[in-house]
Amino acid sequence: MPSLAVKLYSIFFKFQQRYMLHNLTQNPVHAVDPFGITSRREESTAASNPSFYEGVATKDIHIDPFSSLCIRIFLPATVVNFDPTTIIEDKSKDGAFIYSGYSPQAGTKHKKLPVCGKWMGNGNGRRRADAHVFDGFGASMAEPWLAAHGDPSRCVLLGVSSGANIADYVARKAVEAGKLLDPVKVVAQVLMYPFFIGSNPTASEIKLANSYFYDKSVCMQTWKLFLPEEKFDLDHPAANPLIPGREPPLKFMPPTLTVVAEQDWMKDRAIAYSEELRRANIDAPLLEYKDVVHEFATLDVLLQTPQAQACAEDIAIWVKKYISLRGHEFSY
Repeated sequence: MPSLAVKLYSIFFKFQQRYMLHNLTQNPVHAVDPFGITSRREESTAASNPSFYEGVATKDIHIDPFSSLCIRIFLPATVVNFDPTTIIEDKSKDGAFIYSGYSPQAGTKHKKLPVCGKWMGNGNGRRRADAHVFDGFGASMAEPWLAAHGDPSRCVLLGVSSGANIADYVARKAVEAGKLLDPVKVVAQVLMYPFFIGSNPTASEIKLANSYFYDKSVCMQTWKLFLPEEKFDLDHPAANPLIPGREPPLKFMPPTLTVVAEQDWMKDRAIAYSEELRRANIDAPLLEYKDVVHEFATLDVLLQTPQAQACAEDIAIWVKKYISLRGHEFSY
């Protein structure tokens, strides 16, 4: 079972969630953002650092002019050629090197990295977070780091909680688009404790309805806020991945790794989805972690637990086989 500290924090977390949802429901209709955007509560986030701190440079890109929505790019130093003839340098006020991007010399080879897109839970999910950044690959790409170092043919989607729903939906749309997305190709996806639900309750939804951090009553409120009021249906394609007549057929979906937590009331439907993918001959392993709760590997308070560390390693091992080149394991 979860530790006493986790149980106590879960109580505080639930009160916080209820307060936030209550405030959202009290907003008058005319105050709702016309783009369907709401603000998440303030969260502690480390500042980006383009100067390769501990071997990794990071950059935040604001991608939505109507909100503060942004994505973060992580670039390992091992793929950057620090040749002064090819690097575009800049200096910060303290003299630290800032990597602005570079263009490889004609005829030279350099390592390209797979592009991973990540969606976190609790977002509104109405627009693709990286659509504008990925508008046109190669020399015409708006983002120089991606243009120089990104390999669009090895895209991996990873979603956490409701972000897993978004990742799976984007994967479906990528399948439907087919060659229209060339050279972009989704080679795999990782669904971490997806926020799936449906009109017919599963055993875990009944038994664990009052589980830690995200109980069913709170989650029902979020679905009522998200789904169209006039067509409220828990079997909406965004909520239930196993509705009859779902398109595209599961046999066309990319390899899918699913992570579930033993004490999460949403786990049964995620398990069922993973099983259906395997029946369709898709590589779809399931990782279930004991004595853990929803978001056990992503909540700040739980990141250093052995289960969270093991989960990160397990995901990395599986993803590497789909981002490898010429059969060799890819490594940073």
